[in-house]
Amino acid sequence: PNRQHYISDKEGIVITSDHNIKNGKIKITTQSIQMTYVVKLNIQNKAGGSIHFTLYTFLCRMCCFSLQDEKKVTPACPILLNPGDSYEVEVHFRSSQFGYFPATLVFEFRPCTQGNSKLIHIVRDIEATLQTPLAKDLGPTAPYKPYKAPVSQPVHTIVEEGFPPERLVVQQLKDMVSLGLYKYPPFLKLLVKERLQDSDNLQPTVRKKLPSVKALLEAPLDAKRYAERFELLLHLEKLQMEVDIKRYDMQGQLMTRDRRNQRLLVLKVPGVAENRPSVLTGDHLMVSRAEDKGKPITMYKGYVHRVELEQVKLGFSIKLLQNFVDNMKFNVEFTLNCFPLRLQHRAVQLAIRHQLGPVLFPSATSGWGSSLPELRLYDRKLENNPEQCAAVRHILSGVSKPAPYLVFGPPGTGKTVTIVEAIKQVRKLDPQARVLACAPSNSASDLLCERVREHGDGHTVFRLYAGSRDPGSVPTALLNCCNLDKSNGCFVLPSKNTLMEYKVLVSTLVTAGRLVSGGIPVGHFSHIFIDEAGHAMEPECIIAVAGLLQPGTGQLVLAGDPKQLGPILRSPLAIQHGLGLSLLERLMLDNPLYQKAKPKGAYDEHFVSKLLHNYRSHPAILRIPNELFYDGELQVFADHHLRESCCTWEHLPKKVEKINKAIRIDKELNQLKNIKELKVGSVEEFQGQERKVIMVSTVRSSATYVKMDKEFNLGFLTNEKRFNVAMTRAKALLIVVGNPVILNKDLIWKRFIHYCKAEGGYTGFDYADIEEEDDLVTRLAALNIQEDAEGGLIQQYMEPQWRNEQ
Repeated sequence: PNRQHYISDKEGIVITSDHNIKNGKIKITTQSIQMTYVVKLNIQNKAGGSIHFTLYTFLCRMCCFSLQDEKKVTPACPILLNPGDSYEVEVHFRSSQFGYFPATLVFEFRPCTQGNSKLIHIVRDIEATLQTPLAKDLGPTAPYKPYKAPVSQPVHTIVEEGFPPERLVVQQLKDMVSLGLYKYPPFLKLLVKERLQDSDNLQPTVRKKLPSVKALLEAPLDAKRYAERFELLLHLEKLQMEVDIKRYDMQGQLMTRDRRNQRLLVLKVPGVAENRPSVLTGDHLMVSRAEDKGKPITMYKGYVHRVELEQVKLGFSIKLLQNFVDNMKFNVEFTLNCFPLRLQHRAVQLAIRHQLGPVLFPSATSGWGSSLPELRLYDRKLENNPEQCAAVRHILSGVSKPAPYLVFGPPGTGKTVTIVEAIKQVRKLDPQARVLACAPSNSASDLLCERVREHGDGHTVFRLYAGSRDPGSVPTALLNCCNLDKSNGCFVLPSKNTLMEYKVLVSTLVTAGRLVSGGIPVGHFSHIFIDEAGHAMEPECIIAVAGLLQPGTGQLVLAGDPKQLGPILRSPLAIQHGLGLSLLERLMLDNPLYQKAKPKGAYDEHFVSKLLHNYRSHPAILRIPNELFYDGELQVFADHHLRESCCTWEHLPKKVEKINKAIRIDKELNQLKNIKELKVGSVEEFQGQERKVIMVSTVRSSATYVKMDKEFNLGFLTNEKRFNVAMTRAKALLIVVGNPVILNKDLIWKRFIHYCKAEGGYTGFDYADIEEEDDLVTRLAALNIQEDAEGGLIQQYMEPQWRNEQ
């Protein structure tokens, strides 16, 4: 039975209240501390026979709620309700703390008819909010309305081509390997609409496809159906992206001419600065005049010339510009940039064509490399870190080939430092070696390149950017070793021969696909390093591998942490069937070579090194994540003075630049962004970063979403990886603000709260007053089932940033 079953009146028993009841919920709001608020509930027997009222109780007892009735109903002392009788009970709410207090009230009844011992349960949710005057002032100005996609009618349109940016990129690298469009079959869209379930809405020809699609998704991943499986998953993700991008379509929007370039029009796009949605230079939008009701409707394609904060500058056809006047109104449609998805489709096909099975599915026959070399380290700090030294030595020896070598780097353990040292040692040990170093993001790729250039000849290291990158965002340190033509303000893709001359090439994973297209031969790169490999979908990861790595001789190195956040996806179906699993995590989960050996419980250093020295956090901050996710093996090596610097503070420091805040939904706290020294962002945005002080706001306060969080890993509550990242960013002080009643529902958060309380680090609501009725919890385990929501669930409840890295 679902929640609707429990909140419904049944068997002639009707429960009403002096407060409004909507969908089984009674909501009360007050601003009065220590004042008792009373909710009266009336139980009526409208059935034809008598019934015993045996019990009413909260599933979770809290001191702020109490129950009262005249006859003190209990299972030992029930009352008889004859037909037409009614009985009143009262819920009293009184709290000394501000906050949100949800409680589930269960009523139990037993029929009087002989032989019928079946108990009847009816539920009412009480949601009490005791808010401060400030909370009231900051409250919503209107009721929240979930997004509902507008009903679109097929309309005949004419597309008017736009004006693309000139010299976005100079293409000296000629395409040698084709890149297809990889369109999904029409039947798949119809199946996804029914969530891959059989339905009367499906036509017979479409229904016939369902068993094979489900069989492909549910079968174990292997080399035989590798490409077919991932192509299907990528199609599922694209289908959801097409739905989600429509959320940003706008009606009746004003555009103005660009003052600096009369050839361009300026459109305001709220959220574009945060990649909600992602709009890159070279992308295009479609607009039509708002008053255009004729048939066919002219759609004008506008190419993005520049993105500036909350606005984009667009190039349209002369036809639109000739008739344009400032503040004309337009309907705007956003479009997907499918280039990264197309590269991933090609990569999974090339993986099979180039026989990468031994790399993607390595076996125990791997691991016969040369002897371990003696090292003279560039970074002398590594000499005191045996795990980092071992990782570098094993990478140099090639002992894992053809299997990838994994650098498992928990938070603050220096995995990037490790692979940078390995790249420098490869370059020194073998002058003929050629290295490709990649990461999912531009920021991580820039960091790699800057550190690799710190020693030796900087002219042998080259940073390759995509044409969509903003030239102004290129770090000063890399201006002289990248493909930016500073005189023309555009990027140049060098020729194949020029690129092959560099000893170390650094790019994002997506831009590495340009090397494949340009015909860089298989085996040219002796080593391919991928940092932050846990952030990338497996097909994205192998963009830099398939068509470039020679499995017999090349060495693939993956660095990352499978215990931290992985790639951000939108399709629940794709997540459910494994697209959210990175190659790094899949190998560590499924392949015995990368798992701890029994009985020693240690990783095989021929294939994986786990870094253990944490150089970031105070031991009290590190303790719970270390025990929960890293087998208690992490050792504290953070600077003593820095990590202890907040221990004697009675209050937070006044200098706001020392405080950073990681929040679930940062758009709800836009007011904070007016403080320029304060960094506000989602947990995803803080991954890979560290700050002296971190404040975490767990704003998901409604128990209604617990099940959805669990199913799709949306929020803090049940996403272990998001919890881990949030808890491991701080060096000296971690502040967590949350609702213990809600957080207590998750075992990890429950353990964290108990730890804080035991160590004297807890304040606020009296956590000891939470006591569960275990027997009833067991019997009514289905109470928090979530009703279906309109549109994409992940888009609606999380609204993740759109990926914009190329």
